[in-house]
Order: sequence, then structure tokens, then C-alpha cells
Amino acid sequence: MIGRLLLAASVLFASTSAFAACSVDIDGNDAMQFNLKNIDVPKSCAEFTVNLSHSGKLAKNVMGHNWVLVKTSDLQAVANDGMAAGLDKDYLKAGDTRVIAHTKVIGAGEKASITFAPGKLDAAGSYTFFCSFPGHWSLMKGTLTLI
Repeated sequence: MIGRLLLAASVLFASTSAFAACSVDIDGNDAMQFNLKNIDVPKSCAEFTVNLSHSGKLAKNVMGHNWVLVKTSDLQAVANDGMAAGLDKDYLKAGDTRVIAHTKVIGAGEKASITFAPGKLDAAGSYTFFCSFPGHWSLMKGTLTLI
């Protein structure tokens, strides 16, 4: 009986761990900082979800944050093109094919999620996530690695 309980517990733990590895929680604050600088995405994930929260106190039109994933080589161009797009377009150029995934811009106390397929990423590629709110991308960025 104890053996069966241990087996059931280990199967439950393994499936919970596998599920948890296919998502990440990341927070942005009023100091223009993400709480993570690196995100590792397992190749084994069919889908990967990023859950963004904003722990600050300022509204999205003042200190909004989003989470945007691009090839590192595209970062500056995507950020520059996004500035002109405006808040209503999440500071991203409409139809920008360089953007792999992104959340909407959120303000204090809000949350947003995005799910994407890691299978579309190249294991040898270099990827950066950032906030496209004007002026934020130089501080609010990190690396995403396919492992």
C-alpha cells in the first residue's frame, strides 16, 4: 500500500514539475525592472506560457509594461518601430513579423499572459525579451534560452 502511494505521489510530482517547467511568472515594477533576467524554455514543451504581472502603483499610460520576445538582433529596431505605434497598439508596429510573442501593455495590479510554441525557436538562436514601453527596453530586458 505504501509503495503504491509513493508511486502515485512521484507520478503526480513529476507531472506537476513538467507542467511548471512550461511556464514562467515574471513581474514588472515602477522602477522599470523585471524580476527575471533569464528565462530557460525546455525544448520538450509543446507550448510555453509567460505570465506577466505589474506590482507597481502607476497606470499603464504612465508606467505600463509588456513582455515582448524577439531575436536579439531585432531588439533595437522592434523597440524603435514600436515607439510610434502608441499605447493602443502595445507599442508594437502592427503586423511586425520580427515579434515572436508579446503580451498587451498592463498597469499597476494587472496581469497578462502569452503562450507560444518553443518549437518555432532555433536552439542555436539568441533571443531577448523586453518591455516595449518607450524608454523601458534599455533596462527591462533579459535573455530567453531554449534548453
